[in-house]
Amino acid sequence: MADLAYTPLTDIPSVVQDLRATFKSGLTKPLAYRKEQLKGLHNLVAENEAAIREAAYLDLHKPPLELFLGETGMLKQECVDAIKNLDSWAAPEKVKGAGFAGLLDTALIRKEPVGIVLIIGAWNYPLNLLLVPAVGAIAAGNTVLLKPSEVSSHMAALVTKLLPRYLDSRSYRIVNGGPEQTMGLLSHKFDHIFYTGSGNVGKVIMGEAAKQLTPVTLELGGKSPVFIAKNLDLSVVARRLVSTKFFNCGQSCIAPDYVLIERGGEQELVKHMKAVAQEFYGVNPQTSNHYARIVNKRHFHRVKKMIDNTKGRVVIGGDTQEDDLFVAPTVILDVQPDDASMEDEIFGPILPIMVVDSLEQGVEYVGEHDQPLALYIFSQDKKQINYILDNTRSGGVVVNDLMIHFAFTSLPFGGTGPSGIGNYHQKKSFDTFSHERSTLIKSLSMERANSIRYPPYSEKKISWLQWILYNKAKFGPNAANPGADKAKL
Repeated sequence: MADLAYTPLTDIPSVVQDLRATFKSGLTKPLAYRKEQLKGLHNLVAENEAAIREAAYLDLHKPPLELFLGETGMLKQECVDAIKNLDSWAAPEKVKGAGFAGLLDTALIRKEPVGIVLIIGAWNYPLNLLLVPAVGAIAAGNTVLLKPSEVSSHMAALVTKLLPRYLDSRSYRIVNGGPEQTMGLLSHKFDHIFYTGSGNVGKVIMGEAAKQLTPVTLELGGKSPVFIAKNLDLSVVARRLVSTKFFNCGQSCIAPDYVLIERGGEQELVKHMKAVAQEFYGVNPQTSNHYARIVNKRHFHRVKKMIDNTKGRVVIGGDTQEDDLFVAPTVILDVQPDDASMEDEIFGPILPIMVVDSLEQGVEYVGEHDQPLALYIFSQDKKQINYILDNTRSGGVVVNDLMIHFAFTSLPFGGTGPSGIGNYHQKKSFDTFSHERSTLIKSLSMERANSIRYPPYSEKKISWLQWILYNKAKFGPNAANPGADKAKL
């Protein structure tokens, strides 16, 4: 673990106050300033690829391709998209007035920054989950306080060193530390808090935010199911399943958490998964350069315990080595709902397979549990796909693939219920950190027409107001007669 310098608790109040003062000064509001900072964030990644690779390897043994796909590539693209589209995102949006009564009015939705934003990152994708939300916060014109995860200490130390070289320290700051520093931050007033991590910590953050009436975005997790129909080319399914489940050693919030496969297809799926796992990681995955590691010993023992206590059959992998934080790609067959691997989100390289008599049975099982962050379906039957979609809930869905929706930044990414609150990516990130300020601009002319809403009131005024608000364009021929339709729908 890197020697990460924790921010003294006594420094936090002044950091927050400085960022508040900067926001009040208006420094972050001009679009040119925002674009310049986004260019700096892009260049922070582009000009330090080697150092980022080293930090990611030291923290998670992360392969370079996984680093690019899951972190650096997305972050750079988010910066490019925000710079390219910022003018249109930030432009006031004209809306229609209140029918005939609003013909001479100008109604606008102004996109204004919310103020000072706190972003609390996660250790499994320590660059992406800290700085991709920051893209939206910067683009929206806010000041930003970043709290990296102390668990991925090498990446936290690197970002702490690089950020002041590329971004304006008056507007964007970092606080490092553990739970004590996090709680110290939460005692202050922010205008929005964005947190990625576990549901238990999410509850704490939401509770503290409520004391300040601070809105939150919570990106959490859950047990993301995979529905697999049996009449498919399971060799293709196996390739997609292995490549995503064991990506980042299974430490992804949208990793497939367990499989629900129709009876009769399970043996063939396992056969293909064995072959694919050997193709991807070799006979001994521990010697592979393409396989990451568990982040620390605490998580290693948590994951190992699931393997040790399973009632199912370990049909692939199962090997572990504490000194190397290595847990082999592991598949457990014939898992029952009360299995150790089915209690909580796995967040590791274990894939339980539950055999069901029908996918409808699987839908019933999923519906009895919390809504997951992601849900995956492998089927070529449109009716079957739509049945699953219509009868389940989840943050997102991918059909015939897994996890790839996270990289489609034009799609909003977020959870529902216990898997999260709110969403982000691209324009949704900008919207998350913006206040839509309703603005109505009226003229001082036409005062005689306005008098219809002034006292003294009368039935005639009510009839005319009904006609103005509910005119014949909406309600048919009787609208020409004031008050005749009485706004019937």
